[in-house]
Amino acid sequence: MPLRHLTPRDQHLFWRYGRGPGAPVHEPLVHRAVGRHAIVHPHAVAAEHHGATLTYGELDRYALAAHLVRAGVRPGDHVGLFTRRSVPMPVGLLAVLEAGAAYVPQDIGRTPPGRLRHVVRTARTRVVLTQKELAPRIPLPDGHRLIALDDPVPYQRVTPILLPHPDDGCHVLFAAGRPEGVKATHRNVTNLLLTEPGGLGTRPGDRVAQLLDLASGLAAWEILGCLAGGATLVIRGADLAAAARSATVLIATPAVLSGIDPADCPRLRTVAVAGEPGLPRPLADRWARRAALFDCRGPAVGAVVNTMARHDPAAVRPAACRPVADTTVYVLDADRRPLPVGERGEVWAGGACVPAGHVGGDASNTGRYAPDPFLGEGHTMVRTGALGRWNADGGLDHLGRADGHRTEPPASRPRTGGGRPRQAAGPPAAATYADTAPCS
Repeated sequence: MPLRHLTPRDQHLFWRYGRGPGAPVHEPLVHRAVGRHAIVHPHAVAAEHHGATLTYGELDRYALAAHLVRAGVRPGDHVGLFTRRSVPMPVGLLAVLEAGAAYVPQDIGRTPPGRLRHVVRTARTRVVLTQKELAPRIPLPDGHRLIALDDPVPYQRVTPILLPHPDDGCHVLFAAGRPEGVKATHRNVTNLLLTEPGGLGTRPGDRVAQLLDLASGLAAWEILGCLAGGATLVIRGADLAAAARSATVLIATPAVLSGIDPADCPRLRTVAVAGEPGLPRPLADRWARRAALFDCRGPAVGAVVNTMARHDPAAVRPAACRPVADTTVYVLDADRRPLPVGERGEVWAGGACVPAGHVGGDASNTGRYAPDPFLGEGHTMVRTGALGRWNADGGLDHLGRADGHRTEPPASRPRTGGGRPRQAAGPPAAATYADTAPCS
């Protein structure tokens, strides 16, 4: 019994604080969730950029996925999506998923050739999608194939050789400067996007700003969350604030949020903040007076976030940050035993947020995954690399990284707060809570 050393009270709180609610996911494959809107709302705008638009019906009619299948793309493959922000970008992303593969995004305007070569080699992307005009900038080894997103191809309904499974890869994300990628599954992604609060209430008629680096987990939340909800993806140009001004849903880092005036966003309904180790209270209060603001935390890549809390600007203390649906969060000692409420330890996560594993890397990544003794056989938990403690409000206090970099708040600041068995390979060191916004 992994909890027998705890008092009955702490055994009860271990599950009360550390387990998110159970929630059904109506469609465990991302592209099928998007495809439903092509049937129900074919004329609704799926994406817009610099005056160009793409409807859900047009997105569904693109034949690029069939082209990928004919090119040999199979479930389990990784396909590079090396592009700039544009309307063809979501076309390529959905095509890869429809072909049964996982997309590997890089913004070719920001990524140097050496980094692109590393991603191609590490992720083994035999096929890379890009725009025709960008093709000369992509260094491809012999035997690899480049396919233009904007080349017309005859319409043909895609028929993958093998039907994708919810535990198949959805994307492989390489955090800036990190040698490894983290592979998230469809189950990881839909569990956040198609349940609340992770879905952010996104629905047809909404406008979701696409502001962030295409290779980041938060960009995956922007893009896939928007399309799975049937909303319009407002793809930014050079003026980041212009895209935000027309949005009803915004996902941002604290740094991005601080450069936008909430008074300029009259339609805004929901804001999610993550991606950096701190959300200043004055910034949170300012935006929460305009819209529902969620303070989020989770691995920098992979499943994006696994704890969220809605911020109340009138509250004395920030809201308790709780696990999202079908996700667990544990505070453990060096022997991986749960600690009582109030005691400091390492933060581990389990349930639907655990990604499929890392791509590339070295032996330093081993030990990041372990069997989850709390959820039982067939389940895995992941070491986040963070230190934390549960507080009496049921929230998780973030106390810095396990490498010794502390971010514990000063004393004057109030503190608050399944799938298939996976191989015991670790995610990259980048996937730490220290890379994301705290909820305490």
